[in-house]
Amino acid sequence: MPALAQGLAITIAPTHTVLTTSEAADLLGVSRPTLVRLLEAGEIPYEQPARHRKVRLDDVLAYKQRAQRARAAGLDEMVRAAEDAGMYELPEDATIERLPPADDRSGRG
Repeated sequence: MPALAQGLAITIAPTHTVLTTSEAADLLGVSRPTLVRLLEAGEIPYEQPARHRKVRLDDVLAYKQRAQRARAAGLDEMVRAAEDAGMYELPEDATIERLPPADDRSGRG
């Protein structure tokens, strides 16, 4: 669900906007050292015109989308593997014990 629909804060910026590593890390929800590792691994393109690295907003957003798709695909694969292994099935002799309502659990009733 989009952030705006959830009532979360949003930022509107041109996609050619250049970010600092701290700003990019905040956008991705990772630490700055983690972002630097992603940059150095070639996961996100960057420029280093002087001492500090700069990243383009559109590159950060593209990485974020790729990472979200990869996480979703990984989760789908885990669910498929669990289903194939029968991990969602209860044995025939399984019984489900019902707990009393929360107000009856105190032992005072």
